[in-house]
Amino acid sequence: MAAGVPRVALWALLGVSVAALAALLLLCLPPATQLPRPPPTKYGIVLDAGSSHTALFVYQWPADKENETGIVTQHSMCDVEGGGISSYAHDPPAAGSSLKACLDHAKTAVPAERHAATPLHLGATAGMRLLNLTDPGATQHVLEAVSATLRETPFDFRGARILSGEEEGLFGWVTANYLMENFVKYNWVGRWVRPKRGTVGALDLGGASTQITFETADPAAPAVPLHLYGQQFRVYTHSFLCFGRDQVLKRLLAHLLKASSFRLVLANPCWPRGFSRSFPMDSVFGSPCTAPLRPPNYFPSALVNMSGSGSAGQCREQATRLIASEEGFAGSGQPNVSGSFIAFSAFFYTVDFLQLVSKRRVATPGDLEAATEEICNMTWAQLFRAAPHMERFLPDYCPMANFISLLLTQGYGFNESTFPDIAFQKKAGETSIGWALGFMLNLTNMIPAEQAGAWRATALGPWVGLLLLLVAILAVAAGASACLLRSRTTPGAL
Repeated sequence: MAAGVPRVALWALLGVSVAALAALLLLCLPPATQLPRPPPTKYGIVLDAGSSHTALFVYQWPADKENETGIVTQHSMCDVEGGGISSYAHDPPAAGSSLKACLDHAKTAVPAERHAATPLHLGATAGMRLLNLTDPGATQHVLEAVSATLRETPFDFRGARILSGEEEGLFGWVTANYLMENFVKYNWVGRWVRPKRGTVGALDLGGASTQITFETADPAAPAVPLHLYGQQFRVYTHSFLCFGRDQVLKRLLAHLLKASSFRLVLANPCWPRGFSRSFPMDSVFGSPCTAPLRPPNYFPSALVNMSGSGSAGQCREQATRLIASEEGFAGSGQPNVSGSFIAFSAFFYTVDFLQLVSKRRVATPGDLEAATEEICNMTWAQLFRAAPHMERFLPDYCPMANFISLLLTQGYGFNESTFPDIAFQKKAGETSIGWALGFMLNLTNMIPAEQAGAWRATALGPWVGLLLLLVAILAVAAGASACLLRSRTTPGAL
């Protein structure tokens, strides 16, 4: 019992100290009318003009930390109705008009007094890259049309341009590591610190291209040197045009038609049994990615009648031919994958669907293959019962799951030991993972300039903070005790 008395007394002293500290802080605060105003919030807007659709993102950050990091968050987003801006090649003004509803959303999301100071950017990706290959004139007209609409807004419009595949990959990598606080982070004692951990790789699968980006120590790898947040990185990145979700689906259909001697009635092993669809040949062969496979007697309006035969094995064979037919994977000079990865966009949506319907966690290549086989062997009725709200996308999950399985293992080289390091994520916290945030950070100079000695390693940070906190508590306790003793010895004290 005697040994317990000092411990109780210590806890009592600490409790009194904390209470005294809170009381002193309250006493020191000025009246409510004299409290300083919090720093204004700044905003930035990025339009992600992808191949299949456009999304508008509104970001925000405290103005007093503009040149620091770890503080930009996603305020809100808006999906633009209709297809990507590249789909308006024959009607460029409509591309601009399609953005107006989401721009109205941005006007509401950003306070009116901040409109003029809010930078607005539009970045176009693989859909516009493809259009620029076939029709540079139409590409320019579309960019001019969207720019005209964006100039009419009250925001600070800073341009619309097409990103290269490498830029798309690098900005996605910056976004992922920024959100994971792998560059710097704000610690609990109020300092920006450099975490002692590595970066994560980024796997992006859009509508018309796919990107792989990760830090590498291989001196022979074709890596990009980056100097960010006081650190040096060597980052490998590669973009594969025509290997995004929409283009892969078109290419699989094109190869299937070619193998069937372009018959207008045929079975598709990647579609579920009980599902059928008719489509014009132009919907398959109108893309630059499939144009080399057009038949000699190509008629754009000729209708193809296709029915699903639901064969997991045959669908995988089709996807295997697609991967094998591309020499780009072998010729990209990619070093061996290493470290953790985040897979987003269509990677996430496809694997998330597989796990939802198969009730199987995808943690290994075998898990992904087994879940894919299960989905591919389901009938249309079974798929529809499992996810009726996703009816539009249901026929495409089997071919995409097979493609992703082969892309990750045969294309990118993940195996039983490295595949578990992939996290399939849509967001980090409340912020979407993609290239848009990294793009804005770069263009608004939110990546800070170098300052000698500005950053501190995290190894001693928490201990220093704890020591300072203990010193503060003891000082307050001593002050409180002194005040109490004085009050007791002062004549007339209550």
